[in-house]
Amino acid sequence: MTKLIDKACVKAAAYEKRSEYCEREKAKEDLDMATTLDPLRTYPYRYRAAVLMDDQRETEAVEELSKAIAFRPELQTLHLRAAFHEATGKLSLAAQDCEAALCLDPNHTETLHLYSRSKDQASSIDNTVLDLDF
Repeated sequence: MTKLIDKACVKAAAYEKRSEYCEREKAKEDLDMATTLDPLRTYPYRYRAAVLMDDQRETEAVEELSKAIAFRPELQTLHLRAAFHEATGKLSLAAQDCEAALCLDPNHTETLHLYSRSKDQASSIDNTVLDLDF
């Protein structure tokens, strides 16, 4: 793979590809290099966010995705951030990201399911709070 990187026309893409086959630390280095070479590629941000989420660093994971969304609001990135928000109980933020993703593709099945789940969970929390108020 390293020899291919040397020959590649788009080195950022080559580093990205190699990261898929490396150990975690080496993969992170390759993704950081891909971002350095081409900061507008979204895959490195999504991958780093997934690793952060695995490490239970939820806030940092969402921040990583937010960086990518700021310059390129893609369906995959918005959906992933919505899923992270849902996993951390931030259901209204999950629903907002789903709504943004559905503007890009109103028929995206996974986002539709996530949106429905987020709205249902938020609704049942609201009903529980209302029951406790009385």
